[in-house]
Parts: sequence; C-alpha cells; structure tokens
Amino acid sequence: MSMLYKVKADAVYIHIPFCLHKCEYCDFTSFSGKLNWKKRYLEALYQEISLYEHSYYDTIYFGGGTPSLLEGKEIAKILELLPHDEKTEITVECNPKTLNLKKLQDYFEIGVNRLSIGIQSMNEKYLKMLGRLHTVQEAKEVFQMAREIGFQNISVDMMFALPTQTLEEVEEDIENFLCLDADHISIYSLIWEENTPFFQKLEKGIYQRTENDVEAEMYQKIIETMKENSYEHYEISNFAKSGYSSRHNQKYWQNQNYLGIGLGASGYLEEIRYSNDRDFEHYFSNVNKNRFPREEEEILNGEMKEQYRYLLGFRQLNTWLTPSGKYKKICETLFKKSYLIKREEEYQITQKGLFFFNDMLEYFL
Repeated sequence: MSMLYKVKADAVYIHIPFCLHKCEYCDFTSFSGKLNWKKRYLEALYQEISLYEHSYYDTIYFGGGTPSLLEGKEIAKILELLPHDEKTEITVECNPKTLNLKKLQDYFEIGVNRLSIGIQSMNEKYLKMLGRLHTVQEAKEVFQMAREIGFQNISVDMMFALPTQTLEEVEEDIENFLCLDADHISIYSLIWEENTPFFQKLEKGIYQRTENDVEAEMYQKIIETMKENSYEHYEISNFAKSGYSSRHNQKYWQNQNYLGIGLGASGYLEEIRYSNDRDFEHYFSNVNKNRFPREEEEILNGEMKEQYRYLLGFRQLNTWLTPSGKYKKICETLFKKSYLIKREEEYQITQKGLFFFNDMLEYFL
C-alpha cells in the first residue's frame, strides 16, 4: 500500500480482546487464556495503526475485552502513534481485578484521563452469577485508589434485570453505586445473547427472563434515583454529573466518523461502516500484508446515512432532530404516539419513547 489512508475522524476506538476470564453473559470479541498472544497482538495493532495517516484525535477509547490487562508502557506505545494532546479524552475500560496502585499511577502519568470501571453489581451474589472475579470490596478499593491518584473522570458500569433480581435489590444496588460518587454511570439491562453460558441456562430452565414490566419498573427506579442525585440522564443507558458526559460515545450517537482498530473493532470512515476480522490468524495475516483487516464493509448512501441519524440520534435525551423527506411523517406518527415531543420542526425523545425505544426504531428500519 503506497498511499496511506488519510483518516478524516477525530475519534479512535482500540479493541483489546484479552480477558482473565470470560463472563457468563458476554458475547463480545474477547478471549480468556490467550494472554500469551499479547505481544504478537500488540505488534499487529501498531502495524494496523501505521496503515493510516492520522491528524488529531479528540477522543481515544480503549475497549474490550479487558484493556486494563495492558501495562502502562504498552498503552503509552499505542498513544505515541496517535496524535493527541492534554485536551484529548483518553478512556481505558478496566476490570477491578486487573488494577493495582502501580498500574493506575502509570496510566495517570501517561495521560489516561478517564477510567470506565466494569463493576456491574454491588451485590456479591450477582457478581458470582455473572462470573466476575472481583469482590464488592475490591471494586470499592480500586475506585478510591484511582481517586487518590488523581483521576477526576471515572465512569462505572451497573447491570440490572439479572436472573432472580428483585426491584428492592436494584434499589439497594443503585444506592451502593451512588456511594462511590462516580462522575458517570452506565446502566445495562441483561441481554440474553445466544452462544453464552447464560443463554444455555435459560434454555435449560435454570434461569428465567425478567418480565418486561418488572424490568421497566427497575429502569424507572434507576432513572428517578439518579436524577434525585444530580445526574443528568443524557442517553438511554448513561448518566453523568454536569460536564462528564462521554465525549467519545457522543460521537457515535451523533453519527460522526471514527476509526476502529484491532480485532473485531468497528469503525465508520466517510461512506463506509466496517468491522474488523474476529479471528486472530486472519487479522494477523491481513495486517502483515499491509491490508486493512476488515471482515465486513457497508457502503452508506445518503438514505442510509439519514436513517442512522435517527437510529442513533434519538438515543440522546437532550438532542433535537429536524427530520427531512419521509422521516417527517414518521416523526409525526411517533409524536402522536407520545414517543417524541415537538417544537416547530424539531423532535426529541420522551420518557415513553425511552421505554419503547425498540418499538420506535422499527419505524425507521
């Protein structure tokens, strides 16, 4: 490849596919027991980054898998290849079990300025059920350690609608999460993904799905409690203190371009949405031949771009969208159903729209 591909995006996602242990509910491109591949994988990652000509990144996001399995110097080497400055939001997703004082200090010193800690639950019973390796106490200690080192932008993940979980347990969990005083909280209701141990237990009748109305009550309770505690509900699954919304994720929802690097990573550059190889050997082989390691590409026409604008844009609670063409009629229909509110030519999602979001999306598909 003589000419480098010039990246016209100011956001980059880097996928680190390694895990200490694969969680029971997870169907992401991640692997346990392959850490001995780390050195080879990082070399391939540097090679993939070198296939592009970069200008400046406003956000850099390390997702996974478990990016916090990387040492500070390994993350630093990746950052050296991506033009950025002290204003860049640099996020690393972390598993509490993989963090210690030295690693957190190293991350802080190399310029990582946002941590996303996958705590998932403040109840030992559910941590065990999910297959998480950390305890509640370890999660709290790691969070405090990060604060003491100087991290001022920490996000935590919380899951709900878990098998056997009651509304009271969710209320208790959210209160315990609030005690951390995190800057940002992402909430996820359990999704039953096929080919996961969780799904197999569901099929065998060991687990039952949470009923829809109970899940809706749980979601409602979380929203109310977060708002009472001064968090802004700015996206379907995300809450932030003032000034702490995820800059990186907002680029996705605003349908902006971003570069995706690494095994199974997806990206969106100019007209093309793509996803990378999910198989290590295919990935290595393509990158070694200086080829983009892409498994799938979707070339978007104007109509598809417009469609994505609504599918992603209405996820944001404080965003007004002005529809064009046939979408005017769709938005008007959704307004009549109280899924959207309207001011002049603009529309925004309502509380009802949040609860029926998947139904709402059907209109745009």
